[in-house]
Amino acid sequence: MWHWITQWAFHLHLLMAISWIGGSVFMFVLGVTLRDKKAQQEVYPHVGPIFGWFEVAALITLLTTGLILGVKYQLFSLLLHPNGSEISHALMMKAIMVAILTVATVIHFVIAYRTNGKERTPREQFLSRSSSMLIFILNLFVMHYAIVMRNIL
Repeated sequence: MWHWITQWAFHLHLLMAISWIGGSVFMFVLGVTLRDKKAQQEVYPHVGPIFGWFEVAALITLLTTGLILGVKYQLFSLLLHPNGSEISHALMMKAIMVAILTVATVIHFVIAYRTNGKERTPREQFLSRSSSMLIFILNLFVMHYAIVMRNIL
C-alpha cells in the first residue's frame, strides 16, 4: 500500500508543480502585458479568484506530497543533520525557499482575497506585487533544486 501511495504522491507532486509554476508564469506574463488599468479591472476580478483557489489547493497538495516523498526517501534526517553532500545542500535550499514561498503565497492570497474588486491601498499594492514577484522568482529556484534532487535520487 505504501509503495502505491508514494508512486501516486510523486506523480501528483509533479503535476501540481507544473500547474503551480505554469500558472505563476501565466499570471506574471498577464500582469506585465496587461498595462491598461481598465482591462486589469475587467480581467483580474474574474481570473484572480479562480487562479487563487486553484493555487491554494496546489500548494496544499505540493506540501502534502512533498512530506510523503520526504518520508519515502528519508530526507528529514538529512534536513535536520546536513552532511555537506549535494543532495543535502539542494534539500536545504529547497526547504528554505518553499517556506518563504508559502509565506509569500499566504500574504498574496489574503491581500488578493480581501481586495478583489476594490481599490488597494499603496501598502496592499506594494505587498501584493512584491509577494507576486517573489513567488515567481522563487518558483524557478525551487524547480532547479527539485531537478537537482531528482537527478540524485
